[in-house]
Amino acid sequence: MTTYTFAALLFAASLMMASCGGDDNHGQDYNPLIDDPQPEQPKDEEPVAKSGYDEQFRPQVHYTPAKNWVNDPNGLVYDNGTYHLFYQYNPQGNDWGNMSWGHATSSDLIHWTEQAVALTRDALGAVFSGSCVIDKDNTAGFGAGAMVALYTAAGETGDVAGKQQQCIAYSTDGGKNFTRFASNPVIKNDDDNLRDPKVFWHQASKKWIMALAKGWKMGVEFYGSTDLKSWQHLSTFVTKLNGRPSLQWECPDLIQMGDKWVLVVSVNPGGPILGSGMMYFTGQFDGTTFTADAGDYPVWFDYGMDNYAGVTWSGTGDRRIMIGWMNNWQYSGNVPCSPWRSAFTLPRELKLIEIDGKTLLGNTVVKEIDGIAGQWQTVTGDYEAGDAYQLRLTLGLDKNSTVTLSNDNDEKFVFDVNATARTLTVHRTSTTGQTSFNGTFSVPSIQAPLNVTGNTVTLDLFVDQSSVELFTQSGSMAMTNLVFPKSIYNRLSVNGTTSEAQVRKLNSIWK
Repeated sequence: MTTYTFAALLFAASLMMASCGGDDNHGQDYNPLIDDPQPEQPKDEEPVAKSGYDEQFRPQVHYTPAKNWVNDPNGLVYDNGTYHLFYQYNPQGNDWGNMSWGHATSSDLIHWTEQAVALTRDALGAVFSGSCVIDKDNTAGFGAGAMVALYTAAGETGDVAGKQQQCIAYSTDGGKNFTRFASNPVIKNDDDNLRDPKVFWHQASKKWIMALAKGWKMGVEFYGSTDLKSWQHLSTFVTKLNGRPSLQWECPDLIQMGDKWVLVVSVNPGGPILGSGMMYFTGQFDGTTFTADAGDYPVWFDYGMDNYAGVTWSGTGDRRIMIGWMNNWQYSGNVPCSPWRSAFTLPRELKLIEIDGKTLLGNTVVKEIDGIAGQWQTVTGDYEAGDAYQLRLTLGLDKNSTVTLSNDNDEKFVFDVNATARTLTVHRTSTTGQTSFNGTFSVPSIQAPLNVTGNTVTLDLFVDQSSVELFTQSGSMAMTNLVFPKSIYNRLSVNGTTSEAQVRKLNSIWK
Protein backbone atom coordinates (compact mmCIF):
# COMPACT_ATOMS: atom_id res chain seq x y z
CA MET A 1 0.00 0.00 0.00
CA THR A 2 1.40 3.37 -0.93
CA THR A 3 1.84 6.12 1.62
CA TYR A 4 -0.77 8.14 -0.24
CA THR A 5 -3.36 5.37 -0.07
CA PHE A 6 -2.70 4.59 3.59
CA ALA A 7 -3.01 8.24 4.56
CA ALA A 8 -6.14 8.60 2.49
CA LEU A 9 -7.76 5.61 4.18
CA LEU A 10 -7.01 7.06 7.59
CA PHE A 11 -8.46 10.36 6.48
CA ALA A 12 -11.53 8.58 5.15
CA ALA A 13 -12.05 6.89 8.48
CA SER A 14 -11.75 10.18 10.32
CA LEU A 15 -14.32 11.79 8.06
CA MET A 16 -16.69 8.82 8.13
CA MET A 17 -20.16 10.20 8.62
CA ALA A 18 -22.70 7.63 7.65
CA SER A 19 -23.33 3.95 7.14
CA CYS A 20 -25.15 2.35 4.26
CA GLY A 21 -28.31 4.33 4.63
CA GLY A 22 -26.57 6.53 7.19
CA ASP A 23 -24.76 5.64 10.40
CA ASP A 24 -25.24 7.26 13.78
CA ASN A 25 -23.85 10.74 14.12
CA HIS A 26 -21.55 10.15 17.07
CA GLY A 27 -18.79 12.71 16.95
CA GLN A 28 -20.69 14.95 14.54
CA ASP A 29 -21.90 18.43 15.30
CA TYR A 30 -25.53 18.81 16.34
CA ASN A 31 -27.80 18.80 13.29
CA PRO A 32 -31.55 19.30 13.80
CA LEU A 33 -32.29 17.33 10.63
CA ILE A 34 -30.57 14.32 12.17
CA ASP A 35 -31.07 14.76 15.89
CA ASP A 36 -34.63 16.05 16.16
CA PRO A 37 -37.72 14.02 15.26
CA GLN A 38 -39.32 15.16 12.01
CA PRO A 39 -43.02 15.09 11.14
CA GLU A 40 -44.50 12.40 8.92
CA GLN A 41 -44.84 13.37 5.26
CA PRO A 42 -48.33 13.51 3.73
CA LYS A 43 -49.42 10.53 1.65
CA ASP A 44 -51.31 10.27 -1.64
CA GLU A 45 -49.36 13.19 -3.10
CA GLU A 46 -49.18 13.62 -6.85
CA PRO A 47 -45.91 12.56 -8.51
CA VAL A 48 -43.25 15.24 -8.16
CA ALA A 49 -43.36 17.48 -11.23
CA LYS A 50 -40.37 17.65 -13.52
CA SER A 51 -38.95 21.14 -13.34
CA GLY A 52 -35.74 22.24 -14.96
CA TYR A 53 -33.32 19.34 -14.68
CA ASP A 54 -30.92 21.56 -16.59
CA GLU A 55 -28.63 22.81 -13.81
CA GLN A 56 -24.90 22.54 -14.25
CA PHE A 57 -23.75 18.96 -13.60
CA ARG A 58 -27.35 17.63 -13.56
CA PRO A 59 -27.25 14.10 -15.03
CA GLN A 60 -29.33 13.74 -18.17
CA VAL A 61 -29.56 9.94 -18.43
CA HIS A 62 -29.17 9.00 -14.74
CA TYR A 63 -32.01 9.25 -12.23
CA THR A 64 -31.91 12.07 -9.70
CA PRO A 65 -34.80 13.46 -7.63
CA ALA A 66 -35.84 17.04 -8.37
CA LYS A 67 -34.11 18.21 -5.20
CA ASN A 68 -32.43 17.12 -1.96
CA TRP A 69 -30.00 14.50 -0.77
CA VAL A 70 -30.06 10.82 -1.80
CA ASN A 71 -27.86 7.84 -1.10
CA ASP A 72 -28.46 4.06 -1.13
CA PRO A 73 -31.00 2.47 -3.47
CA ASN A 74 -33.57 0.58 -1.38
CA GLY A 75 -36.57 -1.67 -1.89
CA LEU A 76 -35.92 -2.49 -5.54
CA VAL A 77 -38.87 -4.51 -6.76
CA TYR A 78 -40.54 -5.22 -10.13
CA ASP A 79 -44.31 -5.63 -10.01
CA ASN A 80 -47.00 -5.60 -12.70
CA GLY A 81 -44.80 -3.99 -15.33
CA THR A 82 -43.35 -1.33 -13.02
CA TYR A 83 -39.84 -1.05 -11.65
CA HIS A 84 -39.85 0.53 -8.20
CA LEU A 85 -36.76 2.37 -7.01
CA PHE A 86 -36.92 3.37 -3.36
CA TYR A 87 -33.87 5.10 -1.94
CA GLN A 88 -32.38 6.86 1.06
CA TYR A 89 -33.67 10.43 0.93
CA ASN A 90 -33.72 13.60 3.00
CA PRO A 91 -37.07 15.30 2.25
CA GLN A 92 -35.94 18.47 3.99
CA GLY A 93 -32.47 19.26 2.74
CA ASN A 94 -29.49 18.71 0.47
CA ASP A 95 -27.30 17.11 3.14
CA TRP A 96 -27.46 13.72 4.83
CA GLY A 97 -30.11 13.52 7.56
CA ASN A 98 -33.79 12.83 8.31
CA MET A 99 -33.40 9.49 6.51
CA SER A 100 -36.55 8.38 4.71
CA TRP A 101 -37.43 6.31 1.66
CA GLY A 102 -37.82 8.32 -1.50
CA HIS A 103 -39.59 6.62 -4.41
CA ALA A 104 -39.45 6.60 -8.20
CA THR A 105 -41.05 4.32 -10.78
CA SER A 106 -40.24 3.27 -14.33
CA SER A 107 -41.53 0.98 -17.04
CA ASP A 108 -38.16 0.70 -18.80
CA LEU A 109 -35.39 1.22 -16.18
CA ILE A 110 -34.35 4.42 -17.99
CA HIS A 111 -37.19 6.98 -17.70
CA TRP A 112 -38.18 7.58 -14.08
CA THR A 113 -41.09 9.37 -12.42
CA GLU A 114 -40.45 10.70 -8.93
CA GLN A 115 -43.23 9.74 -6.53
CA ALA A 116 -44.18 10.91 -3.04
CA VAL A 117 -41.92 9.97 -0.13
CA ALA A 118 -42.84 6.41 0.90
CA LEU A 119 -41.58 6.01 4.48
CA THR A 120 -40.43 8.51 7.10
CA ARG A 121 -39.03 8.13 10.61
CA ASP A 122 -41.17 7.00 13.53
CA ALA A 123 -40.65 6.31 17.24
CA LEU A 124 -38.16 3.52 16.44
CA GLY A 125 -35.93 5.89 14.48
CA ALA A 126 -34.93 6.92 10.99
CA VAL A 127 -35.64 4.66 8.02
CA PHE A 128 -32.35 3.22 6.85
CA SER A 129 -31.70 0.84 3.97
CA GLY A 130 -33.63 -2.31 3.13
CA SER A 131 -35.53 -4.22 0.47
CA CYS A 132 -39.01 -5.01 -0.86
CA VAL A 133 -40.65 -8.25 -1.92
CA ILE A 134 -44.03 -9.12 -3.41
CA ASP A 135 -45.75 -11.59 -1.09
CA LYS A 136 -47.78 -13.30 -3.81
CA ASP A 137 -48.84 -16.21 -1.56
CA ASN A 138 -49.83 -14.01 1.40
CA THR A 139 -47.33 -15.63 3.76
CA ALA A 140 -47.42 -12.54 6.01
CA GLY A 141 -51.19 -12.18 6.07
CA PHE A 142 -51.20 -8.65 4.64
CA GLY A 143 -52.96 -9.82 1.47
CA ALA A 144 -51.93 -11.79 -1.59
CA GLY A 145 -49.60 -9.71 -3.71
CA ALA A 146 -48.84 -7.19 -0.96
CA MET A 147 -45.61 -5.26 -1.35
CA VAL A 148 -43.64 -5.77 1.87
CA ALA A 149 -40.79 -3.43 2.77
CA LEU A 150 -38.10 -4.60 5.19
CA TYR A 151 -35.84 -1.88 6.57
CA THR A 152 -33.58 -0.91 9.44
CA ALA A 153 -35.03 1.45 12.03
CA ALA A 154 -32.08 3.46 13.33
CA GLY A 155 -32.87 4.66 16.83
CA GLU A 156 -31.75 8.17 17.60
CA THR A 157 -33.18 9.23 20.95
CA GLY A 158 -34.58 7.79 24.16
CA ASP A 159 -34.75 4.03 24.73
CA VAL A 160 -33.94 3.22 21.10
CA ALA A 161 -30.87 5.45 20.79
CA GLY A 162 -28.02 3.56 19.15
CA LYS A 163 -30.18 0.58 18.19
CA GLN A 164 -30.48 -0.69 14.62
CA GLN A 165 -33.54 -2.93 14.48
CA GLN A 166 -35.31 -4.59 11.58
CA CYS A 167 -38.86 -3.57 10.79
CA ILE A 168 -41.48 -4.19 8.13
CA ALA A 169 -44.22 -2.20 6.44
CA TYR A 170 -46.63 -3.22 3.72
CA SER A 171 -48.49 -1.68 0.81
CA THR A 172 -51.62 -2.97 -0.92
CA ASP A 173 -51.80 -0.16 -3.50
CA GLY A 174 -48.60 -0.70 -5.45
CA GLY A 175 -46.23 1.18 -3.18
CA LYS A 176 -48.16 4.44 -2.91
CA ASN A 177 -48.95 4.04 0.79
CA PHE A 178 -47.33 1.85 3.43
CA THR A 179 -48.65 0.64 6.78
CA ARG A 180 -46.13 -0.27 9.44
CA PHE A 181 -46.46 -3.64 11.14
CA ALA A 182 -47.89 -3.08 14.62
CA SER A 183 -45.38 -5.42 16.29
CA ASN A 184 -42.18 -3.85 14.93
CA PRO A 185 -39.31 -4.50 15.30
CA VAL A 186 -39.36 -8.02 13.87
CA ILE A 187 -35.68 -8.45 14.74
CA LYS A 188 -34.58 -6.63 17.88
CA ASN A 189 -31.02 -5.43 18.37
CA ASP A 190 -29.22 -3.43 21.03
CA ASP A 191 -26.42 -1.81 19.04
CA ASP A 192 -25.72 -0.04 15.77
CA ASN A 193 -24.08 -2.86 13.82
CA LEU A 194 -26.92 -4.77 12.19
CA ARG A 195 -28.58 -3.25 9.17
CA ASP A 196 -29.73 -3.17 5.56
CA PRO A 197 -31.96 -6.28 5.24
CA LYS A 198 -32.00 -7.85 1.76
CA VAL A 199 -34.75 -10.48 1.50
CA PHE A 200 -35.65 -13.10 -1.09
CA TRP A 201 -37.73 -16.27 -1.32
CA HIS A 202 -35.63 -19.45 -1.25
CA GLN A 203 -37.67 -22.03 -3.11
CA ALA A 204 -35.65 -25.07 -2.06
CA SER A 205 -36.19 -24.48 1.68
CA LYS A 206 -39.62 -22.86 1.28
CA LYS A 207 -38.74 -19.80 3.33
CA TRP A 208 -37.73 -16.18 3.13
CA ILE A 209 -34.03 -15.51 3.59
CA MET A 210 -32.68 -12.24 5.00
CA ALA A 211 -29.08 -11.07 4.74
CA LEU A 212 -28.03 -8.44 7.28
CA ALA A 213 -24.73 -6.56 7.40
CA LYS A 214 -22.73 -6.47 10.64
CA GLY A 215 -21.29 -3.00 10.12
CA TRP A 216 -18.00 -2.51 11.96
CA LYS A 217 -18.24 -6.11 13.20
CA MET A 218 -17.51 -7.11 9.60
CA GLY A 219 -19.70 -9.95 8.39
CA VAL A 220 -23.17 -10.95 7.24
CA GLU A 221 -25.90 -12.55 9.34
CA PHE A 222 -28.50 -14.80 7.69
CA TYR A 223 -32.03 -15.23 9.00
CA GLY A 224 -34.98 -17.32 7.82
CA SER A 225 -38.76 -16.89 8.05
CA THR A 226 -41.93 -18.42 6.67
CA ASP A 227 -44.08 -15.34 7.23
CA LEU A 228 -41.77 -12.26 7.04
CA LYS A 229 -42.66 -11.48 10.66
CA SER A 230 -40.98 -14.16 12.78
CA TRP A 231 -37.29 -14.63 12.00
CA GLN A 232 -34.78 -17.27 13.14
CA HIS A 233 -31.03 -16.83 12.97
CA LEU A 234 -29.48 -19.29 10.50
CA SER A 235 -25.76 -18.58 10.21
CA THR A 236 -22.99 -15.99 10.13
CA PHE A 237 -20.55 -15.36 7.30
CA VAL A 238 -17.22 -13.80 8.23
CA THR A 239 -13.87 -13.83 6.46
CA LYS A 240 -10.59 -11.96 6.48
CA LEU A 241 -9.89 -9.42 3.76
CA ASN A 242 -6.33 -8.96 2.61
CA GLY A 243 -4.96 -5.55 3.58
CA ARG A 244 -8.24 -4.35 5.11
CA PRO A 245 -8.38 -5.27 8.79
CA SER A 246 -11.05 -2.75 9.80
CA LEU A 247 -13.95 -1.45 7.73
CA GLN A 248 -17.74 -1.40 7.73
CA TRP A 249 -19.73 -4.10 5.93
CA GLU A 250 -23.02 -2.77 4.58
CA CYS A 251 -25.84 -3.38 2.08
CA PRO A 252 -25.51 -7.13 1.45
CA ASP A 253 -27.21 -8.92 -1.44
CA LEU A 254 -27.22 -12.70 -1.89
CA ILE A 255 -27.96 -13.60 -5.51
CA GLN A 256 -28.46 -16.96 -7.19
CA MET A 257 -27.02 -17.11 -10.69
CA GLY A 258 -27.45 -20.57 -12.21
CA ASP A 259 -25.68 -23.09 -10.00
CA LYS A 260 -23.60 -20.38 -8.32
CA TRP A 261 -24.43 -17.92 -5.57
CA VAL A 262 -22.89 -14.45 -5.26
CA LEU A 263 -22.75 -12.42 -2.05
CA VAL A 264 -22.29 -8.71 -2.72
CA VAL A 265 -21.25 -6.43 0.17
CA SER A 266 -20.50 -2.71 0.24
CA VAL A 267 -17.59 -1.63 2.43
CA ASN A 268 -16.56 1.75 3.75
CA PRO A 269 -13.94 3.02 4.21
CA GLY A 270 -11.65 0.66 2.36
CA GLY A 271 -12.83 0.54 -1.24
CA PRO A 272 -10.55 -0.16 -4.20
CA ILE A 273 -8.70 3.15 -3.66
CA LEU A 274 -10.22 4.99 -0.69
CA GLY A 275 -13.62 5.59 0.78
CA SER A 276 -16.47 3.44 -0.51
CA GLY A 277 -16.51 0.30 -2.64
CA MET A 278 -18.41 -2.88 -3.47
CA MET A 279 -16.88 -6.33 -3.14
CA TYR A 280 -18.33 -9.78 -3.81
CA PHE A 281 -17.82 -13.45 -3.05
CA THR A 282 -18.82 -16.37 -5.25
CA GLY A 283 -19.84 -19.63 -3.61
CA GLN A 284 -22.78 -21.77 -2.55
CA PHE A 285 -25.83 -21.30 -0.33
CA ASP A 286 -27.72 -24.32 1.04
CA GLY A 287 -30.66 -22.48 2.57
CA THR A 288 -28.78 -21.93 5.83
CA THR A 289 -25.13 -21.15 5.20
CA PHE A 290 -23.18 -19.29 2.53
CA THR A 291 -19.80 -20.82 1.76
CA ALA A 292 -17.40 -18.74 -0.32
CA ASP A 293 -15.17 -20.23 -2.97
CA ALA A 294 -11.47 -20.24 -2.18
CA GLY A 295 -9.88 -17.06 -3.43
CA ASP A 296 -8.00 -13.87 -2.77
CA TYR A 297 -10.53 -11.39 -1.38
CA PRO A 298 -11.65 -8.67 -1.71
CA VAL A 299 -12.71 -8.87 -5.35
CA TRP A 300 -14.26 -5.64 -6.56
CA PHE A 301 -17.53 -5.25 -8.44
CA ASP A 302 -16.52 -1.82 -9.73
CA TYR A 303 -12.98 -0.44 -9.59
CA GLY A 304 -13.93 3.24 -9.73
CA MET A 305 -14.48 5.70 -6.94
CA ASP A 306 -18.23 6.14 -7.27
CA ASN A 307 -20.38 3.02 -7.19
CA TYR A 308 -21.69 2.06 -3.76
CA ALA A 309 -24.57 0.26 -2.01
CA GLY A 310 -25.67 -1.49 -5.19
CA VAL A 311 -28.44 -4.09 -4.85
CA THR A 312 -30.64 -6.04 -7.28
CA TRP A 313 -34.31 -5.88 -8.14
CA SER A 314 -36.57 -8.63 -6.86
CA GLY A 315 -39.33 -9.95 -9.10
CA THR A 316 -37.26 -10.06 -12.30
CA GLY A 317 -36.94 -13.85 -12.54
CA ASP A 318 -33.56 -15.08 -13.74
CA ARG A 319 -32.60 -11.62 -14.94
CA ARG A 320 -30.36 -9.92 -12.36
CA ILE A 321 -30.44 -6.13 -12.55
CA MET A 322 -28.50 -3.89 -10.15
CA ILE A 323 -28.30 -0.16 -9.53
CA GLY A 324 -25.91 1.68 -7.22
CA TRP A 325 -25.42 5.05 -5.56
CA MET A 326 -23.04 7.08 -7.72
CA ASN A 327 -20.99 8.76 -5.04
CA ASN A 328 -18.46 8.07 -2.29
CA TRP A 329 -18.81 8.74 1.44
CA GLN A 330 -15.34 10.30 1.33
CA TYR A 331 -16.68 13.47 -0.32
CA SER A 332 -20.41 12.90 -0.88
CA GLY A 333 -21.46 15.90 1.19
CA ASN A 334 -19.24 18.24 -0.82
CA VAL A 335 -19.94 17.43 -4.47
CA PRO A 336 -21.02 20.66 -6.24
CA CYS A 337 -24.63 19.69 -6.98
CA SER A 338 -27.70 21.78 -6.16
CA PRO A 339 -30.64 21.62 -5.56
CA TRP A 340 -30.04 17.84 -5.66
CA ARG A 341 -27.10 15.89 -4.37
CA SER A 342 -26.12 12.51 -5.80
CA ALA A 343 -27.38 10.32 -8.62
CA PHE A 344 -27.69 6.61 -9.27
CA THR A 345 -25.68 4.56 -11.72
CA LEU A 346 -27.23 3.34 -14.92
CA PRO A 347 -28.97 0.03 -14.19
CA ARG A 348 -26.70 -2.91 -14.92
CA GLU A 349 -27.32 -6.49 -15.93
CA LEU A 350 -25.25 -9.04 -14.03
CA LYS A 351 -23.66 -12.18 -15.45
CA LEU A 352 -20.95 -14.63 -14.48
CA ILE A 353 -17.77 -14.65 -16.56
CA GLU A 354 -14.95 -17.19 -16.51
CA ILE A 355 -11.48 -15.64 -16.97
CA ASP A 356 -8.29 -17.63 -16.44
CA GLY A 357 -10.11 -20.15 -14.27
CA LYS A 358 -11.75 -17.51 -12.08
CA THR A 359 -15.47 -16.78 -11.84
CA LEU A 360 -16.12 -13.03 -12.05
CA LEU A 361 -19.34 -11.08 -11.57
CA GLY A 362 -19.62 -9.16 -14.81
CA ASN A 363 -21.88 -6.18 -15.36
CA THR A 364 -22.98 -4.13 -18.36
CA VAL A 365 -25.57 -1.40 -18.85
CA VAL A 366 -29.05 -2.84 -19.44
CA LYS A 367 -30.21 -3.28 -23.03
CA GLU A 368 -33.02 -0.78 -22.43
CA ILE A 369 -30.45 1.99 -22.95
CA ASP A 370 -30.97 1.42 -26.69
CA GLY A 371 -34.37 3.09 -26.32
CA ILE A 372 -32.77 6.53 -25.87
CA ALA A 373 -29.78 5.99 -28.17
CA GLY A 374 -29.19 7.53 -31.56
CA GLN A 375 -27.29 6.11 -34.53
CA TRP A 376 -23.65 5.12 -34.25
CA GLN A 377 -21.21 7.58 -35.81
CA THR A 378 -17.51 7.06 -36.48
CA VAL A 379 -15.23 9.20 -34.30
CA THR A 380 -12.04 10.73 -35.68
CA GLY A 381 -11.55 13.62 -33.27
CA ASP A 382 -14.31 16.06 -32.35
CA TYR A 383 -17.86 14.73 -32.13
CA GLU A 384 -21.34 15.93 -31.21
CA ALA A 385 -21.75 14.96 -27.59
CA GLY A 386 -25.32 16.15 -27.00
CA ASP A 387 -26.72 15.76 -23.48
CA ALA A 388 -24.94 12.44 -22.93
CA TYR A 389 -23.44 9.71 -25.08
CA GLN A 390 -21.99 6.24 -25.38
CA LEU A 391 -18.49 5.89 -26.79
CA ARG A 392 -17.35 2.47 -28.02
CA LEU A 393 -13.60 2.18 -28.37
CA THR A 394 -11.53 -0.77 -29.58
CA LEU A 395 -7.84 -0.67 -28.72
CA GLY A 396 -4.95 -2.88 -29.77
CA LEU A 397 -3.19 -4.66 -26.94
CA ASP A 398 0.14 -4.95 -28.72
CA LYS A 399 1.33 -1.64 -27.23
CA ASN A 400 0.53 0.60 -24.30
CA SER A 401 -1.92 3.39 -25.08
CA THR A 402 -3.30 6.64 -23.68
CA VAL A 403 -6.88 7.73 -24.30
CA THR A 404 -7.97 11.33 -23.76
CA LEU A 405 -11.50 12.74 -23.72
CA SER A 406 -11.42 16.53 -23.66
CA ASN A 407 -13.53 19.66 -24.19
CA ASP A 408 -13.05 23.25 -25.38
CA ASN A 409 -12.02 24.32 -21.86
CA ASP A 410 -8.97 22.04 -22.04
CA GLU A 411 -10.45 19.79 -19.36
CA LYS A 412 -9.46 16.16 -19.83
CA PHE A 413 -10.52 12.69 -18.77
CA VAL A 414 -7.43 10.55 -19.38
CA PHE A 415 -6.80 6.85 -18.98
CA ASP A 416 -3.90 4.55 -19.83
CA VAL A 417 -4.03 0.93 -20.94
CA ASN A 418 -1.02 -1.22 -20.08
CA ALA A 419 -0.93 -3.94 -22.74
CA THR A 420 1.45 -6.22 -20.86
CA ALA A 421 -0.18 -6.01 -17.41
CA ARG A 422 -3.67 -5.82 -18.97
CA THR A 423 -4.67 -2.95 -16.69
CA LEU A 424 -6.52 0.33 -17.18
CA THR A 425 -5.70 3.40 -15.11
CA VAL A 426 -7.88 6.53 -14.91
CA HIS A 427 -6.40 9.87 -13.85
CA ARG A 428 -8.87 12.14 -12.05
CA THR A 429 -7.03 15.38 -11.29
CA SER A 430 -7.59 19.14 -11.48
CA THR A 431 -7.36 18.89 -15.27
CA THR A 432 -10.52 16.74 -15.28
CA GLY A 433 -12.78 19.53 -14.00
CA GLN A 434 -13.70 20.82 -10.55
CA THR A 435 -11.91 19.02 -7.72
CA SER A 436 -11.25 21.67 -5.07
CA PHE A 437 -14.55 21.11 -3.20
CA ASN A 438 -12.86 18.26 -1.31
CA GLY A 439 -9.18 17.57 -0.82
CA THR A 440 -9.49 13.85 -1.57
CA PHE A 441 -11.56 14.04 -4.77
CA SER A 442 -8.48 14.33 -6.97
CA VAL A 443 -7.13 10.79 -7.36
CA PRO A 444 -4.17 10.57 -9.77
CA SER A 445 -4.31 6.80 -10.24
CA ILE A 446 -7.45 4.65 -10.30
CA GLN A 447 -6.46 1.24 -11.62
CA ALA A 448 -8.41 -1.84 -12.68
CA PRO A 449 -7.61 -5.20 -14.27
CA LEU A 450 -9.12 -5.52 -17.74
CA ASN A 451 -9.81 -9.23 -17.27
CA VAL A 452 -9.63 -9.89 -21.02
CA THR A 453 -7.76 -12.21 -23.36
CA GLY A 454 -6.87 -11.69 -27.01
CA ASN A 455 -5.11 -8.96 -28.96
CA THR A 456 -7.70 -6.19 -28.55
CA VAL A 457 -10.07 -4.82 -25.95
CA THR A 458 -13.37 -3.06 -26.62
CA LEU A 459 -14.50 -0.49 -24.07
CA ASP A 460 -17.91 1.13 -23.60
CA LEU A 461 -17.96 4.56 -21.96
CA PHE A 462 -21.25 6.14 -20.89
CA VAL A 463 -20.58 9.85 -20.46
CA ASP A 464 -23.07 12.18 -18.76
CA GLN A 465 -22.81 15.74 -17.44
CA SER A 466 -20.94 14.67 -14.29
CA SER A 467 -19.94 11.03 -14.65
CA VAL A 468 -18.10 8.48 -16.76
CA GLU A 469 -19.10 4.81 -16.46
CA LEU A 470 -16.48 2.68 -18.20
CA PHE A 471 -16.84 -1.04 -19.00
CA THR A 472 -15.16 -3.68 -21.05
CA GLN A 473 -17.75 -4.68 -23.63
CA SER A 474 -17.92 -8.17 -22.13
CA GLY A 475 -18.59 -6.75 -18.66
CA SER A 476 -15.41 -8.24 -17.19
CA MET A 477 -14.43 -4.87 -15.69
CA ALA A 478 -16.39 -1.79 -14.63
CA MET A 479 -15.16 1.58 -13.40
CA THR A 480 -17.47 4.44 -12.35
CA ASN A 481 -16.15 7.92 -11.64
CA LEU A 482 -17.74 11.29 -11.03
CA VAL A 483 -16.27 14.25 -12.92
CA PHE A 484 -17.27 17.91 -12.91
CA PRO A 485 -16.09 19.59 -16.13
CA LYS A 486 -17.47 22.95 -17.31
CA SER A 487 -18.90 21.19 -20.34
CA ILE A 488 -19.23 17.60 -21.47
CA TYR A 489 -16.16 16.07 -23.12
CA ASN A 490 -16.54 16.14 -26.92
CA ARG A 491 -13.13 15.28 -28.34
CA LEU A 492 -11.21 11.98 -28.51
CA SER A 493 -7.54 11.25 -29.01
CA VAL A 494 -5.76 7.90 -28.78
CA ASN A 495 -1.98 7.56 -28.67
CA GLY A 496 0.25 4.50 -28.72
CA THR A 497 -1.79 1.83 -30.49
CA THR A 498 -4.33 1.19 -33.21
CA SER A 499 -7.90 2.14 -32.41
CA GLU A 500 -11.43 2.32 -33.75
CA ALA A 501 -14.15 4.45 -32.19
CA GLN A 502 -17.86 5.05 -32.55
CA VAL A 503 -20.21 7.31 -30.63
CA ARG A 504 -23.97 7.53 -30.29
CA LYS A 505 -25.95 10.22 -28.50
CA LEU A 506 -28.16 9.37 -25.56
CA ASN A 507 -31.30 11.46 -25.38
CA SER A 508 -32.06 13.20 -22.09
CA ILE A 509 -34.64 11.38 -19.96
CA TRP A 510 -35.95 14.76 -18.76
CA LYS A 511 -36.75 16.41 -22.11
